Amino acid sequence: MTLATQRILIIGGGFSGMSAAIDLRRRGAQVDLVELDAGWRNYGAGISLGGATLRAFRQLGILDAFLAQGHAADGVRLCLPHGPQVAELPTPRIAGADVPGGGAILRPVLARILADATRASGADIRLGCTFTRFTQDADGVDVEFTDGQRRRYDLVIGADGLYSKVREALLPQAPKPVYSGQAVWRAVLPRLPEIDAATMWMGPRIKPGVNPVSQSEMYLFVTEPRPTNDFVDPASFVDRLRGLLDGFSAPTLQSIRAQLGEHSQIVFRPLEGLLVPRPWSQGRIVLIGDTVHATTPHLASGACIGMEDALVLSEELARGADGVPAALAAFEARRWERCRMVVENSSRLGEIEIEGGDKEEHARIMRSSLMALAEPI
Repeated sequence: MTLATQRILIIGGGFSGMSAAIDLRRRGAQVDLVELDAGWRNYGAGISLGGATLRAFRQLGILDAFLAQGHAADGVRLCLPHGPQVAELPTPRIAGADVPGGGAILRPVLARILADATRASGADIRLGCTFTRFTQDADGVDVEFTDGQRRRYDLVIGADGLYSKVREALLPQAPKPVYSGQAVWRAVLPRLPEIDAATMWMGPRIKPGVNPVSQSEMYLFVTEPRPTNDFVDPASFVDRLRGLLDGFSAPTLQSIRAQLGEHSQIVFRPLEGLLVPRPWSQGRIVLIGDTVHATTPHLASGACIGMEDALVLSEELARGADGVPAALAAFEARRWERCRMVVENSSRLGEIEIEGGDKEEHARIMRSSLMALAEPI
């Protein structure tokens, strides 16, 4: 059976699910995508992206749209709390000599770019719909849906995120997401003239940074230790975020602090992680993205490894002369170590920040991780 003759269901319309739909359609598969949110919305402020993500964008055919609507630049500037730059983290041009080594974009804008490409691919998209149950045999998977339909597929891909219902049904003993003891604040602000690349200020335990997301906007991100995952009243967001910047006298940060207000689209997110041990599949059902390897944002690679999952899965299915189960085994073998590295190294970076720990270890993990991410997938 060739990929062009296969019927594939993707459950979940996030970044990894949309990427899978785009690439599988490019290779000729018949693809259905169901997404529970009838509005196909994506919440959040900005998202920072490394060169490996831009490489994935190029393969998906959305790189030009990203460059037009987001922002790309080389290097990450590291500064002291009072302002002086002390280092610059290099970002290799992984996506090609003509493409900067990193960048950022507003998360809803990236979601719209991917959604447009998914629609253009010819995938059958059903919004406000998800599965209710599935049963499988050696030849396929029968799926029942919330809209009353029942369809049969050669493969089902679970891409429904951190709190995945597919994972719960397929692997009920899988670990649950774990709170990291750290949270991140994000806000969208008018771009300052001096901010033309990602810039971070290295406080003892609180780490602010900014990244341009377009020609006119930038987003602020601030990580802080929070021993318990308590509710934070949105009415307090502005004052709390301003307070986190009180200990930083850097003029740029103080200018940003003064701009913060109710208009700043402030988002607060407790950071959680998840790494599901292999296998990530059973029979003809496979899990990808945050469903099996959700990471904290310290390496700016969570979206990246989910999109890479989609591309590698599509590639292995296309070459899978030995059938779907063999292709899924090859997919997992290629993905496990890279995804484990991102999840575990990101977690360790967070631990060092929470503890106010060894900055040399922090820098060493960052360097080795970025070098590993530059490798082919």
